[in-house]
This record gives sequence, C-alpha cells and structure tokens, in this order.
Amino acid sequence: MKNSIKNVALGTIKTFESQLEGQLILPSHIDYNDTRKVYNAMIDKHPGLFAMCETVDDVKASVNFGRDNNLLIAIRGGGHNGAGLGLCDDGLVIDLSGIKFVDVDTSNNTVKVGGGNIWNEVDEATHPFGLAIPSGMISTTGVGGLTLGGGVGYLTRKYGLTIDNLLEAEMVLADGTFVTVNATENIDLFWAIRGGGGNFGVVTSFTFQAHPVKMLIGGPTLWPIERVEEIMAWYDTFIQETTEDLNGFIATMVIPESPFPAELHNKKFCGIVWCYVGDPNKFEALFKEVLDLNPVFAHVGDMPYPALQTMFDGLLPPGLQWYWRADFFNDLGPEVRAQHLKFGSAIPTVLSQMHLYPITGAASRVGTEETPWAYRGAKYAGVYIGVDPEPENAEKITNWCKSYYEALHPYSAGGAYSNFMMDEGQDRIKASYKHNYDRLVSIKRTYDPENVFRVNQNIKP
Repeated sequence: MKNSIKNVALGTIKTFESQLEGQLILPSHIDYNDTRKVYNAMIDKHPGLFAMCETVDDVKASVNFGRDNNLLIAIRGGGHNGAGLGLCDDGLVIDLSGIKFVDVDTSNNTVKVGGGNIWNEVDEATHPFGLAIPSGMISTTGVGGLTLGGGVGYLTRKYGLTIDNLLEAEMVLADGTFVTVNATENIDLFWAIRGGGGNFGVVTSFTFQAHPVKMLIGGPTLWPIERVEEIMAWYDTFIQETTEDLNGFIATMVIPESPFPAELHNKKFCGIVWCYVGDPNKFEALFKEVLDLNPVFAHVGDMPYPALQTMFDGLLPPGLQWYWRADFFNDLGPEVRAQHLKFGSAIPTVLSQMHLYPITGAASRVGTEETPWAYRGAKYAGVYIGVDPEPENAEKITNWCKSYYEALHPYSAGGAYSNFMMDEGQDRIKASYKHNYDRLVSIKRTYDPENVFRVNQNIKP
C-alpha cells in the first residue's frame, strides 16, 4: 500500500525542496491545475506533488524522496500518454520538462537529447543539418515516452523504429544511482528500455543515430469511405511490395473544416498519408499506381521533413478528449476490411479516426528477441482513436473505440503497441511482450524489485 503525500511531514518536504534546482508544485500552488494538465483532457488526476526537475541531481533526489516515503511515483516527459501514465493520484510526479537539450554531432550523425524534450524541438535542431531521427506522427509527442515504447512513424520502413536507432541512454535507477546504458555497458538494461517502457528507471538523456533526411515527398490521398475495402486490399499488397523509401499509413477518418477544401468537409474517407524519402526522379512512376485509383483528393508534394511531422499538430492540439485501443495485424483480409467499412462509416466525431501503420521493411529485419518489441513479424500496428473537444462526447468516442477493437481483435496478431494502450490490465501487457515478457520481469526484479516505477504498462517484478 502506497503512502499519501498528506502523511509526509512538512519538514521532510522542505528538506526535499532544498535539494532541488527545480520547483516543487503542491496542490496549494497557483500553477497546480495548469501543471496537472496533460495532452489527453480525459485524464483528471490529482498528484500530491510535482517535482519540476532541471538536472540529473534533481531526478536522483526525487526518486530517493519518493522511494523513501513510499509514494506512488509517475514520470512525465511530454505528457502525451493516452492513459495518463505521466500522472498519478496523491503521489509524486517526476516532471522532466526542464531537462531539455539537443546536441547534434555531425561527425557521426548522432544526436543527444534531454529526457524532457518533445520531437519538434529535436527536428528543429537536426533539420538544418539534413538529418532526422525516426519518430512518430505528431511533433508535440515527448521523446521519452515514444522511444521507451518503441517508436512507430513515417520513417519506420526505411530506418526502423525509434528504438532501433537508440545508441545510448543515461538513467536514474530505483535506488537513486545514475547509469549509462548502451551496447557495452549495462547491456540488460539497454535491452529492456528499447520497448519495455518506463519500468526500469528515469531516462534523463537519449543518444540516437540520425539519418540523411531533409526534403521528402509526402501528404494525403483520400477516397470515399465506401471504397475502403477495395483500397485497403490494394494497399495491403502495394505497401508490402513497394520500395522501403515509400511509407504510408492508411486510415478511416472524417475531414474537418480546415484546412481541406469545402467539398470534403465532414464527410468520411479512407485516407493514406504518404512519406517518400527516395530519389525524387523516381517518384512519379512509383506513385502512378496510387493515382490510377482515382483519389478524390491528392495533396502530395515536396516538403521539409518537419512539415510532415507537424502536419496534424493543429488539428490535434493538447486538451482534447482521447480514448485509444490498439492491435497488431498480420494481414488485412476480407473480414478485417469489412469491419473497417462498418466502423469507418460510423465514426462518431470529426476528429475520431483509425490508423494502420506499416511496420515492415527495416523494422521487420530486427530479431524478435533483439529488443522487447515482440511483434517484428506483424505487418501493421493498428489503433482506433476516439477524439473530441467536448467532455460530453467522452462516452460516445470511448464506446466506438471499444466496439471497433472488439470487432477486429479476433483477427489480430494478439498484442498491441504499448504506446497505443490504455490501462488495460496485466494480461494485455503480457500479450504485447509475448515471449520477451519473462526476460523483462527478470531485469525488473534486478533493478526495481520493489516496483518503485509502477505507473506505466507495468512489468511486475
């Protein structure tokens, strides 16, 4: 049973505060309610204390304070987690948003990033050098959360998952010690954090391998939702067989009123958002097959990599209601396509949507035991996302997501990408790590036997 912050003596809290360069924020603080906001406005947790860390020593002091006082501890990087696992009720939140830096080394194209950075800050630093790190789809996502869960994005087919490009991390363990993990130091921990989430410590820096990506050809193509089965059947073959220079995630969606043409507004579509990083002179011939399918809208052209990464930021700002469910899929057979027509035709709100991200190409060439990510053989990471600004629609979007998931789960590969999961219980976590779960448990038992870091997709020691 975890202690309440209310039971911690004021003098103990004051001593802790004196050890920090950053600020402590308690419920009485004027900024408390703003501080407890996260990306998903459906999350309404009331932590007992925020430690706004600015240094590694702040993180060490925070871990020691939380552990010694038997408090529930949550770790918050970018605050994007759908289940709100960067917060906890009545416990301690170790907030990393003050630990920010991006150091680009052009001698070897590596990039060292702070534990509190978000991806658009990384892109702003790497883009002038013509470099990019494989990351996600929304640039306001935190580097830490996305990386520790795996990292699926536009560059997955060409350069792998984010974890496949992680070279090193620095982290504070449950006993307060500070360690470096990489391919030669603390090898077991390095294995565990590449997909095992925040179970093993607080990561204060990441070092990534970046790749030569500056300009690309990208953007969306749309077809009426009535064609989703046809387009999805074609896509299932095309995306697996085409060059790894081309990526594209397929979606069911409603087109909002901005920035799309008026004739598309509030109508349901099957869409594909493309990203091509190969020879521009080869694109027209490659893309002819797509255009031969007569999309009703095709806005695909040259753009800087950060423009694609930020394309949907404006539509999906912080503070909306979110509910997620997810699955991996090995194929998009007729039963699967039929359900996408059914639920894609019944999307409940303008911002709610379904995405299927291909995880083939470079991501599939990493062994199923080389990282905790166990579904290297799956073809797609699917996610059903209920989104709306209005709290009164929370139940509507949640029910649609759950029903979509329940209809398709029997055709799935079994587990889900942990960054797309809500708080769904231990069986779901085990299914998502599959044969790697027992090894994760063993490493957890070594480095966090008391489960100090438990506010996550938890690996129980």
